[in-house]
Order: sequence, then structure tokens, then C-alpha cells
Amino acid sequence: MRWLLLLLFSATIARADGERAGEFDYYVLSLSWSPTWCALEGEARGSPQCDRPLGWVLHGLWPQYERGWPANCPTVHRNPSRTQTEAMADIMGTSGLAWYQWQKHGRCSGLAAEDYYRLARLAYERVNRPEVLRKLDRPVKLPASVIEEAFLQANPGLTADMLTITCKDGRIQEARLCLTRDLTPRPCAADVRRDCTMTNALLDPID
Repeated sequence: MRWLLLLLFSATIARADGERAGEFDYYVLSLSWSPTWCALEGEARGSPQCDRPLGWVLHGLWPQYERGWPANCPTVHRNPSRTQTEAMADIMGTSGLAWYQWQKHGRCSGLAAEDYYRLARLAYERVNRPEVLRKLDRPVKLPASVIEEAFLQANPGLTADMLTITCKDGRIQEARLCLTRDLTPRPCAADVRRDCTMTNALLDPID
């Protein structure tokens, strides 16, 4: 029974809905490998993202606490317009993802939607996505640590504790980078630093 109570308590502090907007410690920039998302979800949904030759796309820029994260915060700022969300589709895959990320994470930044999207784009553009991964011509299986090393080599200012690679269903899923509020790379807190340890994770090429 005690372990169950601890588990419930841990889940409660991990995500805090309705927290005050603008009160957080740092950002997590999440980059999703588009071929993985398309294989696991997007193609079944008929997502237009999967009709485009995309590699690392912006999943989101997430306000983060040193332990846990805020979500769905109340805000005085109005929701983004359709034009604003559609303008993010070039790096996020779809306008629907841009809308969802604003609702769940962007509102917690304390920024207006236009400023949040501008900051997210700037964070995305500052990261060098490893060019070698765009040159794959067939699916490969590799250690997740190889993806981390590729990011570290492409971004000399990063160290291993500032980056984590995630996997899902045996595939490379995301690269998550930790940034200060002014987008300077910083070490990730312990709850974010959970690297995938797979040695044979599947990485599909960009179609």
C-alpha cells in the first residue's frame, strides 16, 4: 500500500495543471523524429505531416520545474489565430500540433502566443540537427547513444547532461534539450535526464 501512495504522490508532483503562468525554472526543447511519429501514429491518422520529407520537427518548447512541469495554465493572453498556428507548420509538421502545444505548454510560459511561437522557433533554429541523419537511405538499428553523440558533435556547446534521447516502441523517438529561459543550454534536471538505453533502436530514413 505504501508504494502505491508514493507512486500517486510522485505522479501528482510530476505534472501540475492550472499553475500560475510564467512561474517555471527552465525550458525543455523537444524535437521529434518525424518518420517515427508517422510510423507509429501519423500515417494511421492521415496526417499531412507524413506527406512531407521531414526529419527533426519541433514537438514543443516546454516550461519545466526543477522537478515536474506546469501544464494547462490559466493566462490573460488570447489564443493564437489560425494564421499563427499555420505559420508554425513548417517546423512543427501541422498547425494542429502548434495549437495543442500552446494550450498545454505555451500558456504556462506567461508569453503571448505570438511571442511564445517566436521563442520556440528561435530555440529550434539555434540547434544544429545532425545532417548525417538526413542522408540515411534505409532503416537502421543503432544504439540511442549514437544519436546523442551526433547532437553533441553538431552542437559543441552541449554536454551530455544537457540532452536526452527518448525511444518508443523500439524506435528513436525524440531529442530533448534543456535550456534556460533565455535559451542558453543548461543541465537537465534529474526527472528529464532519462536516456533511452536501447542498443538496437530503429531509425527510419526521411522519405
